[in-house]
Amino acid sequence: MKSRNEILFEKSQRVIPGGVNSPVRAFRSVGGTPVFFARGSGPYVWDADDRRYIDYVGSWGPLVLGHAHPQVVKAVQEAAARGLSFGAPTESELEMAEWITHCLPSMQQVRLVSSGTEATMTAIRLARGFTGRPKIVKFEGCYHGHADSLLVKAGSGALTLGQPSSAGVPAEITAHTIVLDYNDATMLEAAFKAQGDKIAAVIVEPVAGNMNLVKPGKEFLAALRELCTRYGAVLIFDEVMTGFRVGLQGAQGLFGITPDLTTLGKVIGGGMPVGAFGGRRDIMQSIAPLGPVYQAGTLSGNPVAVAAGLATLKLVQAPGFFERLSANTTMLVERLQATARDAGIAFSAQSVGGMFGVYFRAQPPETYAQVMESDKAAFNRFYHSLLAEGIYFAPSAYEAGFVSAAHGDAQIEATITAAKIAFGKLTIT
Repeated sequence: MKSRNEILFEKSQRVIPGGVNSPVRAFRSVGGTPVFFARGSGPYVWDADDRRYIDYVGSWGPLVLGHAHPQVVKAVQEAAARGLSFGAPTESELEMAEWITHCLPSMQQVRLVSSGTEATMTAIRLARGFTGRPKIVKFEGCYHGHADSLLVKAGSGALTLGQPSSAGVPAEITAHTIVLDYNDATMLEAAFKAQGDKIAAVIVEPVAGNMNLVKPGKEFLAALRELCTRYGAVLIFDEVMTGFRVGLQGAQGLFGITPDLTTLGKVIGGGMPVGAFGGRRDIMQSIAPLGPVYQAGTLSGNPVAVAAGLATLKLVQAPGFFERLSANTTMLVERLQATARDAGIAFSAQSVGGMFGVYFRAQPPETYAQVMESDKAAFNRFYHSLLAEGIYFAPSAYEAGFVSAAHGDAQIEATITAAKIAFGKLTIT
């Protein structure tokens, strides 16, 4: 007898390409039938068959408080009762902008949009318009949304499907995109020496999370800042994933590096579609209606979405919030490593704030090439074993995981129990 998940997936494939509305959800990387979710609460989600899972995806990062937090839900309900959309300024979007600029001093001005892709796409356009230069630098394995010029050796779902670039993107559009190795300061300096007067911006995930979790080297981030300053390029931190995830001041606060522009998403929407870009006042003055760089959006600053984001941002500023979140995430990865070690499995894990990565290799990767050395087949077996035990990890070896404030000792203990079973299966050949 087919499960409800299987029935829904069969029906979905008739009317939705691949049966999903975002590629990584299709389970093509790990195999099997995607899980269709019906509801969530705290650290848990329930699928269409009413099976419960401990969730380490959290809608791919936004749900730092867990699912259906009562204060967030209340804020959304109250905002919806006042009106779903106005297409005009509201006091709530001003309040969100003030919160963001207060927490992230590098963002002297900010504009709200509806997604991380929209934020990064516009930040690139703004950097080009401000500098009058054509070229941008990105790093292999880093994903910055699906704007055409950024779909060159990208991470996230593009890696999962084995297609790090996309059809439908003319070569002329990507001709001005320079792709370098993440964590390679020497290669970055060489690129600036060769084409520094043509480079408008460098865009980077300060903690890579779309080729699994890869930490930046201190010298790499320092080189980014110094070279952009020296050559007059705009340094863009894509903090769509790390913003209010790894700390109250994001990765830029954690590492003490000040970007020129920052893009945000995920957590600032609290589970609703909100993105933002912002930075130096002189750069932001180039955006319409003040300057010649155009950007617009009917649903930008949507009051219902902003209400969810504001409620979330207020809660994450509670004293000790990120210390507790980081401690629980560290506990999870350390116990996973110890469990794998006891089972004799080549495995490593690491975390930054509420983000974590697991890898079937002896040491955590520092580069895209090292990420690709991980044992993908072992991950897939591990993944399905965890899923059978009610643990929901991202269905890809190339995605970071997320712990929420709702996860605690009981959820971590249950995860380690499931991991022992999974690692035990891997030792059976």
